[in-house]
Amino acid sequence: MPKSKVRKKDVYTAPPDRRTPVKVRGAGPSHPVYIVVMLGMMLLGLAWLVVNYLAGQDIPVMQDLGPWNFAVGFALMITGLLMTMRWR
Repeated sequence: MPKSKVRKKDVYTAPPDRRTPVKVRGAGPSHPVYIVVMLGMMLLGLAWLVVNYLAGQDIPVMQDLGPWNFAVGFALMITGLLMTMRWR
């Protein structure tokens, strides 16, 4: 059986009129206040849960929240963790 011909294709290059330069703004480092707030949210959430376990029944606000204290503590920590995605 005869061998088939192999066709060579040229490498595709976009026409010059379609190549419009896009200026990308260089993202600098995050502001130090952002980092402080991010770490503060995570530590505040952790502190909320620790205080809830140790003295939650003695603090009126935490006593009124009841099991919602876990939601408050985890929400604070998750907010801090979500902020890490924007940290540069």
